[in-house]
Amino acid sequence: MAPAFPFSAIAGQDEMKLAMTIAAVDSSIGGVLVFGDRGTGKSTVVRALAGLLPSIRAAECPYHCNPDKEDDLCEHCAERRAQGKSLKVRRIDVPVVDLPLGVTEDRVVGALDLERALTDGEKAFEPGLLARANRGFLYIDEVNLLEDHIVDLLLDVAASGENVVEREGLSVRHPAKFVLIGSGNPEEGELRPQLLDRFGLSVEVSTPEDLHTRMQVIRRRDDYESDPAAFVERWKRKDGQVRRQIERAREHLPQVEVSDAMLERTSQLCMALGTDGLRGELTLIRAARAAAALDQADAVDVSHLRRVASVALRHRLRRDPLDESGSTTRVQRAVEEHLPA
Repeated sequence: MAPAFPFSAIAGQDEMKLAMTIAAVDSSIGGVLVFGDRGTGKSTVVRALAGLLPSIRAAECPYHCNPDKEDDLCEHCAERRAQGKSLKVRRIDVPVVDLPLGVTEDRVVGALDLERALTDGEKAFEPGLLARANRGFLYIDEVNLLEDHIVDLLLDVAASGENVVEREGLSVRHPAKFVLIGSGNPEEGELRPQLLDRFGLSVEVSTPEDLHTRMQVIRRRDDYESDPAAFVERWKRKDGQVRRQIERAREHLPQVEVSDAMLERTSQLCMALGTDGLRGELTLIRAARAAAALDQADAVDVSHLRRVASVALRHRLRRDPLDESGSTTRVQRAVEEHLPA
C-alpha cells in the first residue's frame, strides 16, 4: 500500500489545509465540510492530514480509549480501573475511518457478533465504524448522498460523543468522539440543514485557474505516482515541521485568551450576517483561538478572526432573495465592515 500523499506537498488548496489543521488542533470545533469540483484533492487532504498527526496513547480495547481521561473510558476499561487494575496502553496512529455510501446501520453502530453467538452461544458485541473512529476522523465522501437514517444516527452520536446500542438483547455504551469530515459535489444535491449545522467549518474548493498552480499540482502528483516512497521522503522534513506546529498549538491552546472586545466583534459580525443561533459565534471563537495557537500567540486578535471567518460562517447564512451574491462574498463584505484590518 502506497504511503499517503504528503500534506505539505498539496498545492492550491490553502483554505482547505487551514481548516483541516484547525480541526486537528481543536477537535471540539465540530469537523470540516468540503464541497467542490471533482478531482480537486478533497480526499487527498484528509488522508494526508491523518498521516501527519502525532500518534496517540490508547488503551488496548476495541475503542482505543484515552487512558488519561476517566470520563472517556468504555465500560470495560472503567471496570478495570474500578477494580484497581491497570490498563494496557500502547501508541497508535490517529484513526481515519471511511463511511461508505449504502452502509448499513449495524455496520455503523455495531451489532451482535453472530459468529460467537453461533459457535459459543454467547451474546457479544461486534463494534462498528463509530467505535473504530473514536478519537480520530470519520470521513464521508459524497456526504450529501448519505441516507437519512444514517444521518440521524451521526447527528445523535456527534451531539453526545457516545454511541448507545440497545438491540438483540445487547446493551452497550461506548465513547465515540471523532472529527467529522465530509466532502461532496454541490451539483449532486444539497446537504440536510441538520447535518450541515453540525459541521464546524465549511470549505469551498474549485479547480485552480492559475497556470503556475495547475502545473505545480500536476507535476507533484505525477512525481508521487512515479515513486511514492521517494516523493514522501523528499517532503518528510516539511511535514515534520507541520506536525510539530500542530503539537505545539495543542499544548498552547488552553493558554490562548479571548478578550471581551474580540467576543463583541464576533457577535457584531454574526448579527450583521443574520446567522441562526449562537453556534456560529462559538465556532468562530474556537477556530480563531486555534489559529492563534498555531501562531503561538497569547490572545486572539482581529487577524485571527479575519482568517477563519469565511470557513466558520459561510454555511450558516440564511438565503437572502434580495442578495444574489454567494455566501462567501457576503461574509467577506461583513468582515471588511466589522473587522477592518
